[in-house]
Amino acid sequence: MLNIIRPEEIEKRSFEIIEEETKKIKGSIPFSNEKWQIVRRIIHTTADFDVLDNIVFHPDAIEMGKKAIKNGCIIVTDTNMAKAGISKARLKRFNVEVECFVSDEDVAKEARIRNCTRSMVAIEKAAKVGKDIIFGIGNAPTAIFHLIDLMGKGEVKPALILGMVVGFVGAAKSKEELISRSIAPYIVLKGRKGGSPIVAATINALLDLC
Repeated sequence: MLNIIRPEEIEKRSFEIIEEETKKIKGSIPFSNEKWQIVRRIIHTTADFDVLDNIVFHPDAIEMGKKAIKNGCIIVTDTNMAKAGISKARLKRFNVEVECFVSDEDVAKEARIRNCTRSMVAIEKAAKVGKDIIFGIGNAPTAIFHLIDLMGKGEVKPALILGMVVGFVGAAKSKEELISRSIAPYIVLKGRKGGSPIVAATINALLDLC
């Protein structure tokens, strides 16, 4: 049986282990303090130290994300799982709402008519919200590709994009495209790895930084 059973103590010890192992791998912590808070939280969620080599921060990502949160932005996720994983207590402090449109009836209907993914239509719906948006995309490469196209047409300018999709078809490519073509700040986890829990962990870390 574990000697440590209190949740806060388990988390504290987990973070200590993550820091110790990161120093063994890299020699030191290879991130500034705020970036490290995000990277550490992702590793805590995944137990995957590949994050150290695969995460990419746009220079303005954290500041723009914090600014949007403090201004009461809307966070749009591409899965309800990611939405559910974001701390409601943290969101309440800043009057920030989280939306996921992929299951909306109108989105599903439009996707069937156009023979495209619901994620693409959901991105279009989000673009019409009229508030600062942080996009958290952890599942659908088509959402990233379409978001890039909409930005190029001037139809949306996100405050921040979290490009963290998981998978084998288009996932890595979509994130490469985001890094090379995005006009908005981003945090990207390169390669095939990603997913809704990582999106939620990143947003929770950003909320803690505010």
